[in-house]
This record gives sequence, C-alpha cells and structure tokens, in this order.
Amino acid sequence: MSEKQELLDEVDSYFVSRKRLDFNYFLYVFLTLTFISVFAFPKIYITQQIYYKSRDIAKLKREYDTLKEENKIISASVESIKFKNQILDTLF
Repeated sequence: MSEKQELLDEVDSYFVSRKRLDFNYFLYVFLTLTFISVFAFPKIYITQQIYYKSRDIAKLKREYDTLKEENKIISASVESIKFKNQILDTLF
C-alpha cells in the first residue's frame, strides 16, 4: 500500500506543480491574445468599412439609374413638345 501511495503522491505533485500559473505563463497568454488582437481587429474594421462603402455605392448607383431613367423620360417629353411646336407653327 505504501508504494501505491508514493506513486499517487508523485503523480499528484506533478499535476499540482503544473496547475500553478506563474508570471511567464500569464505573460505568454497576454502576448498571444495581444498578437491575435493586432491581426483580428484591423481585419474586422476594414471589413466593416468595405461593407459601409459598398452600401453607399449601391445607394448612389440606384439614384444614378433613377436619374438616368428620368432623363430619358424628360428628353422624350422635350422631343415631343419640340415636335408639336414645329407642327403647330407650320399649320398656323
């Protein structure tokens, strides 16, 4: 029984010593998280900026297409009015 107890004590001492967190481990974890943050946050920021810019571009594109169609309608209307004026001027 004493050999088993000694073996258990050795195993327990191994795990207990591994469970302690020292300053080097804390520093390693902190630097790792900082390193990940340095690369993750700019990517998130850039992705958001691209999203907002593309949304603005889509809005401007819709407005441009609408104005283009309105221009076609107004040009057709002006052409119709010019044609009517030319016909009416020749009749009178």
